[in-house]
Amino acid sequence: MVGGIGVGVAMSFVALLVVGTYSAAAGLAGSGGGGAVALAKGAVPAKYQPLVQKWGNLCPAINPALLAAQLYQESGWNPRAESPAAAQGIAQFIPGTWAGHGIDGDKDGDRDVWDPADAIPSAASYDCELAGYVKKVPGDQTDNMLAAYNAGAYRVIRAGGVPDISETQNYVTIIRSLEKSFARPVGRVQPSQQAAGAIYFAQKKLGTPYLWGGNGTPEQNGRFDCSGLTQAAYRTVDIELPRVANDQYNAGPHPSRDELLPGDLVFFSDDLTNSRAIHHVGLYVGGGYMINAPYTGAVIRFDKIDTPDYFGATRVTKDGAAALPTARPAA
Repeated sequence: MVGGIGVGVAMSFVALLVVGTYSAAAGLAGSGGGGAVALAKGAVPAKYQPLVQKWGNLCPAINPALLAAQLYQESGWNPRAESPAAAQGIAQFIPGTWAGHGIDGDKDGDRDVWDPADAIPSAASYDCELAGYVKKVPGDQTDNMLAAYNAGAYRVIRAGGVPDISETQNYVTIIRSLEKSFARPVGRVQPSQQAAGAIYFAQKKLGTPYLWGGNGTPEQNGRFDCSGLTQAAYRTVDIELPRVANDQYNAGPHPSRDELLPGDLVFFSDDLTNSRAIHHVGLYVGGGYMINAPYTGAVIRFDKIDTPDYFGATRVTKDGAAALPTARPAA
Protein backbone atom coordinates (compact mmCIF):
# COMPACT_ATOMS: atom_id res chain seq x y z
CA MET A 1 0.00 0.00 0.00
CA VAL A 2 1.16 3.52 -0.82
CA GLY A 3 1.72 6.11 1.90
CA GLY A 4 -0.07 4.13 4.60
CA ILE A 5 0.58 2.15 7.76
CA GLY A 6 0.65 -1.65 7.64
CA VAL A 7 -2.57 -3.32 8.71
CA GLY A 8 -0.59 -5.58 11.01
CA VAL A 9 0.04 -2.75 13.49
CA ALA A 10 -3.37 -1.18 12.99
CA MET A 11 -5.13 -2.63 16.01
CA SER A 12 -2.66 -1.43 18.62
CA PHE A 13 -2.29 1.94 16.86
CA VAL A 14 -6.03 2.56 16.84
CA ALA A 15 -6.51 1.29 20.39
CA LEU A 16 -4.12 3.96 21.66
CA LEU A 17 -5.86 6.63 19.62
CA VAL A 18 -9.30 5.67 20.86
CA VAL A 19 -8.17 5.99 24.45
CA GLY A 20 -6.59 9.30 23.51
CA THR A 21 -9.89 10.54 22.14
CA TYR A 22 -11.43 10.55 25.60
CA SER A 23 -8.34 12.08 27.21
CA ALA A 24 -8.36 14.91 24.67
CA ALA A 25 -12.08 15.43 25.15
CA ALA A 26 -11.60 15.81 28.88
CA GLY A 27 -8.86 18.37 28.34
CA LEU A 28 -10.87 20.49 25.90
CA ALA A 29 -14.36 20.26 27.32
CA GLY A 30 -15.85 23.59 28.25
CA SER A 31 -13.44 25.66 26.17
CA GLY A 32 -14.74 28.17 23.66
CA GLY A 33 -14.82 31.79 22.74
CA GLY A 34 -16.86 34.62 21.34
CA GLY A 35 -16.50 37.05 18.49
CA ALA A 36 -17.98 38.23 15.22
CA VAL A 37 -19.45 35.54 12.97
CA ALA A 38 -17.38 34.70 9.91
CA LEU A 39 -17.88 31.89 7.43
CA ALA A 40 -16.03 28.58 7.71
CA LYS A 41 -13.46 27.92 5.02
CA GLY A 42 -15.11 26.92 1.76
CA ALA A 43 -18.48 26.22 3.37
CA VAL A 44 -20.09 28.70 0.99
CA PRO A 45 -19.09 28.39 -2.70
CA ALA A 46 -16.57 31.12 -3.51
CA LYS A 47 -18.80 32.86 -6.05
CA TYR A 48 -21.51 33.39 -3.40
CA GLN A 49 -19.34 34.03 -0.35
CA PRO A 50 -19.02 37.84 -0.76
CA LEU A 51 -22.80 38.14 -1.09
CA VAL A 52 -23.46 36.00 1.97
CA GLN A 53 -20.82 37.76 4.04
CA LYS A 54 -22.14 41.21 3.10
CA TRP A 55 -25.88 40.63 3.33
CA GLY A 56 -25.59 38.32 6.33
CA ASN A 57 -24.78 41.40 8.38
CA LEU A 58 -27.85 43.35 7.27
CA CYS A 59 -29.53 43.34 10.70
CA PRO A 60 -28.86 41.98 14.21
CA ALA A 61 -31.23 39.02 13.82
CA ILE A 62 -29.08 37.37 11.15
CA ASN A 63 -25.43 36.69 10.50
CA PRO A 64 -23.53 35.27 7.51
CA ALA A 65 -23.53 31.70 8.85
CA LEU A 66 -27.27 31.78 9.52
CA LEU A 67 -28.00 33.14 6.04
CA ALA A 68 -25.74 30.45 4.56
CA ALA A 69 -27.59 27.78 6.55
CA GLN A 70 -30.91 28.94 5.14
CA LEU A 71 -29.67 28.98 1.56
CA TYR A 72 -28.06 25.56 1.91
CA GLN A 73 -31.21 24.14 3.47
CA GLU A 74 -33.41 25.63 0.78
CA SER A 75 -31.44 24.79 -2.38
CA GLY A 76 -28.01 23.31 -1.66
CA TRP A 77 -26.58 26.37 -3.50
CA ASN A 78 -28.42 25.49 -6.70
CA PRO A 79 -29.52 28.78 -8.36
CA ARG A 80 -31.84 26.88 -10.71
CA ALA A 81 -33.60 24.88 -8.00
CA GLU A 82 -37.37 24.63 -8.28
CA SER A 83 -39.60 22.78 -5.83
CA PRO A 84 -42.95 21.04 -6.49
CA ALA A 85 -44.57 24.02 -4.72
CA ALA A 86 -43.01 26.35 -7.35
CA ALA A 87 -40.42 27.78 -4.96
CA GLN A 88 -37.67 29.13 -7.16
CA GLY A 89 -33.96 29.84 -7.17
CA ILE A 90 -31.16 29.65 -4.65
CA ALA A 91 -33.37 31.13 -1.89
CA GLN A 92 -36.55 29.23 -2.89
CA PHE A 93 -38.99 32.14 -3.04
CA ILE A 94 -42.51 31.33 -4.15
CA PRO A 95 -43.74 33.79 -6.80
CA GLY A 96 -46.13 35.65 -4.49
CA THR A 97 -43.49 36.21 -1.81
CA TRP A 98 -40.93 37.26 -4.41
CA ALA A 99 -43.37 39.78 -5.89
CA GLY A 100 -43.73 41.45 -2.50
CA HIS A 101 -40.25 41.05 -1.05
CA GLY A 102 -37.73 40.51 -3.84
CA ILE A 103 -35.19 43.32 -4.22
CA ASP A 104 -32.74 44.41 -6.91
CA GLY A 105 -29.67 43.41 -4.96
CA ASP A 106 -27.12 44.14 -7.69
CA LYS A 107 -28.78 47.37 -8.83
CA ASP A 108 -28.93 46.31 -12.48
CA GLY A 109 -32.51 47.46 -12.94
CA ASP A 110 -34.38 44.16 -12.49
CA ARG A 111 -35.41 41.73 -9.74
CA ASP A 112 -34.56 38.23 -10.93
CA VAL A 113 -35.43 35.34 -8.60
CA TRP A 114 -33.03 33.11 -10.56
CA ASP A 115 -30.09 35.48 -10.08
CA PRO A 116 -28.25 34.89 -6.77
CA ALA A 117 -27.13 38.53 -6.84
CA ASP A 118 -30.79 39.44 -6.32
CA ALA A 119 -32.06 36.34 -4.48
CA ILE A 120 -29.43 36.26 -1.72
CA PRO A 121 -29.90 39.94 -0.79
CA SER A 122 -33.66 39.38 -0.94
CA ALA A 123 -33.45 36.46 1.49
CA ALA A 124 -31.49 38.61 3.94
CA SER A 125 -33.85 41.55 3.48
CA TYR A 126 -36.90 39.36 4.04
CA ASP A 127 -35.37 37.86 7.19
CA CYS A 128 -34.74 41.34 8.58
CA GLU A 129 -38.25 42.46 7.66
CA LEU A 130 -39.71 39.52 9.58
CA ALA A 131 -37.40 40.24 12.50
CA GLY A 132 -38.85 43.73 12.63
CA TYR A 133 -42.39 42.37 12.80
CA VAL A 134 -41.59 40.17 15.82
CA LYS A 135 -39.00 42.33 17.56
CA LYS A 136 -41.18 42.87 20.64
CA VAL A 137 -41.95 39.17 21.07
CA PRO A 138 -40.22 37.58 24.12
CA GLY A 139 -37.44 35.09 23.57
CA ASP A 140 -34.55 34.78 21.15
CA GLN A 141 -34.85 37.32 18.34
CA THR A 142 -33.37 35.04 15.70
CA ASP A 143 -35.49 32.04 16.71
CA ASN A 144 -38.59 34.21 16.48
CA MET A 145 -37.55 35.51 13.08
CA LEU A 146 -37.04 31.97 11.76
CA ALA A 147 -40.38 30.91 13.20
CA ALA A 148 -42.02 33.85 11.43
CA TYR A 149 -40.32 32.80 8.19
CA ASN A 150 -41.91 29.37 8.53
CA ALA A 151 -45.27 30.02 10.17
CA GLY A 152 -45.88 33.74 9.68
CA ALA A 153 -45.29 36.67 11.99
CA TYR A 154 -48.87 36.70 13.29
CA ARG A 155 -48.55 33.20 14.75
CA VAL A 156 -45.29 34.10 16.48
CA ILE A 157 -46.82 37.25 17.94
CA ARG A 158 -49.95 35.40 19.06
CA ALA A 159 -47.89 32.59 20.66
CA GLY A 160 -45.49 34.97 22.36
CA GLY A 161 -42.53 33.19 20.78
CA VAL A 162 -41.92 30.12 18.63
CA PRO A 163 -45.39 28.57 18.27
CA ASP A 164 -46.16 25.01 19.31
CA ILE A 165 -46.11 23.74 15.74
CA SER A 166 -43.78 20.81 15.13
CA GLU A 167 -42.87 21.88 11.60
CA THR A 168 -41.96 25.36 12.79
CA GLN A 169 -40.00 24.14 15.81
CA ASN A 170 -38.10 21.70 13.61
CA TYR A 171 -37.33 24.45 11.11
CA VAL A 172 -35.86 26.67 13.82
CA THR A 173 -33.80 23.79 15.24
CA ILE A 174 -32.49 22.77 11.82
CA ILE A 175 -31.35 26.24 10.78
CA ARG A 176 -29.74 27.00 14.16
CA SER A 177 -27.89 23.65 14.00
CA LEU A 178 -26.76 24.20 10.41
CA GLU A 179 -25.63 27.70 11.36
CA LYS A 180 -22.88 26.14 13.50
CA SER A 181 -21.50 24.20 10.53
CA PHE A 182 -21.21 27.35 8.39
CA ALA A 183 -19.61 29.52 11.08
CA ARG A 184 -15.86 29.72 11.43
CA PRO A 185 -15.04 28.65 15.00
CA VAL A 186 -13.69 31.40 17.24
CA GLY A 187 -12.40 28.99 19.88
CA ARG A 188 -11.80 25.32 20.47
CA VAL A 189 -14.51 23.09 19.02
CA GLN A 190 -16.30 20.94 21.58
CA PRO A 191 -14.94 17.37 21.40
CA SER A 192 -17.10 14.54 20.12
CA GLN A 193 -18.31 11.90 22.55
CA GLN A 194 -19.13 9.44 19.74
CA ALA A 195 -15.76 9.46 18.00
CA ALA A 196 -14.33 6.33 19.62
CA GLY A 197 -17.26 4.19 18.51
CA ALA A 198 -16.97 5.39 14.92
CA ILE A 199 -13.24 4.63 14.87
CA TYR A 200 -13.85 1.19 16.40
CA PHE A 201 -16.13 0.32 13.47
CA ALA A 202 -13.78 1.68 10.82
CA GLN A 203 -10.69 -0.09 12.13
CA LYS A 204 -12.51 -3.44 11.88
CA LYS A 205 -12.89 -2.80 8.14
CA LEU A 206 -9.16 -2.35 7.48
CA GLY A 207 -8.09 -4.49 4.52
CA THR A 208 -11.60 -4.63 2.98
CA PRO A 209 -11.53 -3.97 -0.79
CA TYR A 210 -12.96 -0.66 -1.99
CA LEU A 211 -16.24 -0.60 -3.91
CA TRP A 212 -17.52 2.55 -5.62
CA GLY A 213 -21.04 3.15 -4.27
CA GLY A 214 -20.45 0.56 -1.57
CA ASN A 215 -22.60 0.68 1.55
CA GLY A 216 -21.25 -2.45 3.21
CA THR A 217 -24.30 -4.61 2.48
CA PRO A 218 -24.09 -8.40 2.30
CA GLU A 219 -24.79 -8.18 -1.43
CA GLN A 220 -21.68 -5.99 -1.72
CA ASN A 221 -19.61 -8.37 0.41
CA GLY A 222 -19.31 -5.73 3.10
CA ARG A 223 -17.39 -3.31 0.86
CA PHE A 224 -17.52 0.49 1.00
CA ASP A 225 -16.53 3.62 -0.80
CA CYS A 226 -15.21 6.61 1.16
CA SER A 227 -18.46 8.23 2.25
CA GLY A 228 -20.20 4.88 2.64
CA LEU A 229 -17.57 3.93 5.22
CA THR A 230 -17.89 7.16 7.22
CA GLN A 231 -21.67 6.98 7.08
CA ALA A 232 -21.66 3.40 8.37
CA ALA A 233 -19.11 4.22 11.09
CA TYR A 234 -21.23 7.01 12.54
CA ARG A 235 -24.43 5.02 12.14
CA THR A 236 -23.07 2.60 14.76
CA VAL A 237 -23.13 5.47 17.29
CA ASP A 238 -26.65 6.52 16.33
CA ILE A 239 -25.68 9.41 14.06
CA GLU A 240 -27.08 9.32 10.53
CA LEU A 241 -24.88 11.15 8.03
CA PRO A 242 -25.85 11.98 4.45
CA ARG A 243 -24.54 9.59 1.82
CA VAL A 244 -22.48 12.12 -0.14
CA ALA A 245 -19.14 13.43 1.13
CA ASN A 246 -19.76 17.10 0.36
CA ASP A 247 -22.96 17.02 2.42
CA GLN A 248 -21.18 15.24 5.26
CA TYR A 249 -18.95 18.32 5.53
CA ASN A 250 -21.91 20.24 6.99
CA ALA A 251 -22.57 17.75 9.82
CA GLY A 252 -20.95 19.90 12.50
CA PRO A 253 -18.39 22.63 13.23
CA HIS A 254 -14.97 22.73 11.60
CA PRO A 255 -11.82 22.39 13.71
CA SER A 256 -8.58 23.72 12.28
CA ARG A 257 -5.78 21.39 11.20
CA ASP A 258 -3.93 21.79 14.52
CA GLU A 259 -7.11 21.12 16.53
CA LEU A 260 -8.01 17.79 14.92
CA LEU A 261 -9.08 14.95 17.20
CA PRO A 262 -9.63 11.26 16.43
CA GLY A 263 -13.10 10.78 14.97
CA ASP A 264 -13.16 14.02 12.98
CA LEU A 265 -14.07 13.66 9.33
CA VAL A 266 -11.36 14.96 7.01
CA PHE A 267 -12.16 16.11 3.49
CA PHE A 268 -10.37 16.57 0.18
CA SER A 269 -11.55 18.80 -2.65
CA ASP A 270 -10.82 19.65 -6.26
CA ASP A 271 -11.49 23.31 -5.36
CA LEU A 272 -10.10 24.50 -2.03
CA THR A 273 -12.59 27.39 -1.97
CA ASN A 274 -15.72 25.27 -2.37
CA SER A 275 -17.04 22.46 -0.17
CA ARG A 276 -19.37 21.39 -3.00
CA ALA A 277 -16.26 20.20 -4.89
CA ILE A 278 -15.24 17.75 -2.15
CA HIS A 279 -14.39 14.38 -3.69
CA HIS A 280 -13.11 12.31 -0.74
CA VAL A 281 -13.61 11.85 3.00
CA GLY A 282 -11.80 9.87 5.68
CA LEU A 283 -11.98 9.32 9.43
CA TYR A 284 -9.13 10.98 11.30
CA VAL A 285 -7.35 8.76 13.84
CA GLY A 286 -4.50 11.01 15.00
CA GLY A 287 -0.87 11.53 14.14
CA GLY A 288 -1.72 12.97 10.73
CA TYR A 289 -3.43 9.76 9.57
CA MET A 290 -6.96 8.73 8.61
CA ILE A 291 -8.77 5.48 7.94
CA ASN A 292 -10.28 5.71 4.47
CA ALA A 293 -11.58 3.78 1.50
CA PRO A 294 -9.37 5.37 -1.17
CA TYR A 295 -10.26 4.17 -4.68
CA THR A 296 -11.00 1.16 -6.88
CA GLY A 297 -8.26 -1.43 -6.58
CA ALA A 298 -7.24 -0.36 -3.09
CA VAL A 299 -8.37 -1.55 0.34
CA ILE A 300 -9.60 0.34 3.40
CA ARG A 301 -6.38 1.49 5.02
CA PHE A 302 -4.47 4.24 6.83
CA ASP A 303 -3.29 7.20 4.77
CA LYS A 304 -1.74 10.56 5.56
CA ILE A 305 -4.11 13.51 5.43
CA ASP A 306 -1.55 16.18 4.50
CA THR A 307 -1.95 16.24 0.74
CA PRO A 308 -2.35 19.17 -1.68
CA ASP A 309 -6.11 18.61 -1.91
CA TYR A 310 -6.72 18.57 1.86
CA PHE A 311 -9.75 20.80 2.36
CA GLY A 312 -10.67 20.74 6.04
CA ALA A 313 -12.44 18.80 8.76
CA THR A 314 -15.77 18.42 10.50
CA ARG A 315 -16.43 17.39 14.07
CA VAL A 316 -19.68 15.49 13.66
CA THR A 317 -22.53 16.27 16.03
CA LYS A 318 -25.85 14.48 16.32
CA ASP A 319 -27.79 17.74 15.92
CA GLY A 320 -25.62 18.83 13.00
CA ALA A 321 -26.15 15.57 11.12
CA ALA A 322 -29.89 15.55 11.85
CA ALA A 323 -30.24 19.05 10.40
CA LEU A 324 -28.91 18.15 6.97
CA PRO A 325 -31.36 17.97 4.07
CA THR A 326 -32.23 14.48 2.90
CA ALA A 327 -33.51 15.61 -0.49
CA ARG A 328 -32.95 18.53 -2.82
CA PRO A 329 -35.29 20.48 -5.08
CA ALA A 330 -34.97 19.44 -8.69
CA ALA A 331 -32.81 21.64 -10.92
